[in-house]
Amino acid sequence: MQASSSHEPSHLKRTLGLPSVLLFGLAYMAPLIVYGTYGVLAKASDDTAALAYLLALIAIAFTALSYGKLARLFPVAGSAYTYTRKTFNAHLGFLIGWATLLDYFFLPMVIWLIGAAYLNAAFPHVPSWIWIVAFIVLTSGLNIVGIELAARFNIVLMIVQLAIVAIFVALCWHYASAAAAPGGIAMAEPFFKPHVPLGATMAGAAIAAYSYLGFDAVSTLTEETIDPKKNMPRAILLIALIGGAIFVIAAYTMQLAHPGVDFKDTDSAAFEVAKMIGGDIFVTVFLAGLILAQFASGISAQASVGRLLYAMGRDEILPKRIFGFIHPRFKTPAINIAIAGIVGLIALKLDVATSTSFINFGAFLAFTAVNLCVIRVYLSGDHGDRKIGVFGGLVFPLIGAVSDIWLLASLEKTALVLGAVWFVLGIAYLCWITRLFRQAPPEVAI
Repeated sequence: MQASSSHEPSHLKRTLGLPSVLLFGLAYMAPLIVYGTYGVLAKASDDTAALAYLLALIAIAFTALSYGKLARLFPVAGSAYTYTRKTFNAHLGFLIGWATLLDYFFLPMVIWLIGAAYLNAAFPHVPSWIWIVAFIVLTSGLNIVGIELAARFNIVLMIVQLAIVAIFVALCWHYASAAAAPGGIAMAEPFFKPHVPLGATMAGAAIAAYSYLGFDAVSTLTEETIDPKKNMPRAILLIALIGGAIFVIAAYTMQLAHPGVDFKDTDSAAFEVAKMIGGDIFVTVFLAGLILAQFASGISAQASVGRLLYAMGRDEILPKRIFGFIHPRFKTPAINIAIAGIVGLIALKLDVATSTSFINFGAFLAFTAVNLCVIRVYLSGDHGDRKIGVFGGLVFPLIGAVSDIWLLASLEKTALVLGAVWFVLGIAYLCWITRLFRQAPPEVAI
């Protein structure tokens, strides 16, 4: 009995219901960060930030539908990596997983770096590296101890975030109403500006789409979700829609309170608006909320990269002894979480602009692959226990794929070049582990 039990495979523990999965997805997106990036987006879209967020939501919603369908068909950890491998083949699955690592692997680092930048601005005498290390140690500890503890912690953090967003929206509306001309507030102004070319709004939408990264990340928690075939599709779509509604409303009211893109500092435009509408007290509350948002987002982002590495390690695409390890007590991929924390230390030598320039390459490539996977499933006729119709299996994912390719092509040249280099390195590694494609990467039974 002892010998047989020692060889039993490790499994992640199913403890997350729909509310917890929703909170993880929303925490990953960090709704409050809509204010942290508002100035950059407003400038890029020529003061049509609300419309840019709305257009991005339309593109993301179609992709979210595709994620939901695949999460029901393949209820295992791994996200786009797993879906592509199961739907197409192991080689393509590896390449999508490799590309996705750009998003998952480096996004926690960016989150911690932004949080440290905010804290350094508030406390300039404390070196940034102290804040970065503190973020890494705390989030790593929470994620290693267990997903349940992190989920409960996220509940508190999300309540605080949503409360600050609600206050910000209310103050913007009140300020806009008080400053309105005798004819009242120009309600349609944030959505309709005849002099702004569509190309400017589209450029803004490409940036706005970055804020939605996270609606798909919860699919990596499938093996820890109760009744994943029902809860995971619902969670993915709801996260995209709820997050999108928050972004659109926040950008809309910001434009009403502060029309135009004339800010003292574009990178901190929200602080300027916060002080204008609420004074010094609200600015302090707002800063505290931003830090909490970064902390919550860092927990979810690090949890996701840990589980993606676990799925690839379990398949022996990465060394199984390291990446396929599950902590015997906490039942979490502890080594992977620690690796994500160590990678985050790279933030000590980078700035926000450099670190965020290429992570979106992998995200949009993964989104495109997921939509193509649904089309492949539909054309194969193997729809599982629920038939997929022509709209859900062909029309919607095709719209999603085209939208995601457009977003990918809209990235700046630096991001495209760095992403392409990373992808070529992935092809080289795949050649090595498959002996020049003569054998498939190892697969795992669902």
